[in-house]
Amino acid sequence: MSDLLDDILRPFDFAFPPELIAQSPASPRDSARLVVFNRASKKTDWLTFDTIGNFLPPHSILVLNQTKVIPARLRLARSTGGKVDVLYLGIANDCIRVFANKKLRDNEVLQLNDCISFTVIGRNEKEWLIRPSCPLDELPSVLEEFGVMPLPPYIKHSPLTRDELKEEYQSVFAKEPGSIAAPTASLHFTKELLDQLQQSGIHIAYVTLHVHLGTFSPLTLEQWETGTLHAEYYSIDEENKKIIERAKSDGKKIIAVGTTAARTLESAADEAGKIARPSGTTQLFIRDGYTFRMVDGLITNFHVPQSSLLMLVSAFAGREEILTIYREAIERKFRLFSFGDAMLIV
Repeated sequence: MSDLLDDILRPFDFAFPPELIAQSPASPRDSARLVVFNRASKKTDWLTFDTIGNFLPPHSILVLNQTKVIPARLRLARSTGGKVDVLYLGIANDCIRVFANKKLRDNEVLQLNDCISFTVIGRNEKEWLIRPSCPLDELPSVLEEFGVMPLPPYIKHSPLTRDELKEEYQSVFAKEPGSIAAPTASLHFTKELLDQLQQSGIHIAYVTLHVHLGTFSPLTLEQWETGTLHAEYYSIDEENKKIIERAKSDGKKIIAVGTTAARTLESAADEAGKIARPSGTTQLFIRDGYTFRMVDGLITNFHVPQSSLLMLVSAFAGREEILTIYREAIERKFRLFSFGDAMLIV
């Protein structure tokens, strides 16, 4: 790490005991712990997630990311008898783009089972191109049958089985397949809690942002200097576009559920608070000094030190305020990161 990048990241660093990294979600989901931070009063409340309705602004609108995580990790057999794990990233012509946990060889054949294999075509920087023996349109069903959910690198000892992970590392409202990481603030909601919130006058809207593995990658100096992050696809359909714009024009508070929903809304909005770009690719890097156009409140998890996600939350609520809350949460033994506890900022 360069000295310059080290200087940039140091203000977003914090210490924590590794045992606080959650290896599985709270059960039930909405029993996770919650801290509520009011930006105007600077007041914090320490509760559980199922009480969140008591702190949401009346008639506010929750914006949920309905992306669906695909079981994108495959374990393949090498002709040498060894194994290699590959992580599906996307399609390129007649090949698929993957990360591999070991160096591959051009023209090497990797076997999934007796019927399906993948031939290594070449490499593009950190990604490999491999060609499946099955038609590309069969790939989703192959991943669904044989793939494993791609947990973040800091979840090393999850007790959950492959089938349990397919259910638990997924929001209850996931609909649009395409992510290789979960929008984790969404994991705290149950269908019962969503019903309860709607009955109390809270409105719901949906957006889609497919989370890329770059969300876990260390921030680079180039990203800092260009003010852009890894590219991620997002979309807001016409029905939800109208719901969000109507709520904004009526003065209702827009509460983004997760940094992915926040980045989607801010990428789509123009300066007037209209959704001018309802779909596309975003590389938006929200950090100190950013002026939020659409988001009035944020539900989020506790993020890893020095990450762009922590910078987004700090830009919304203040770096010192957020780090103070993080320190107290750690003292209270809050569970951290993807399967961990939550924060509401209003």
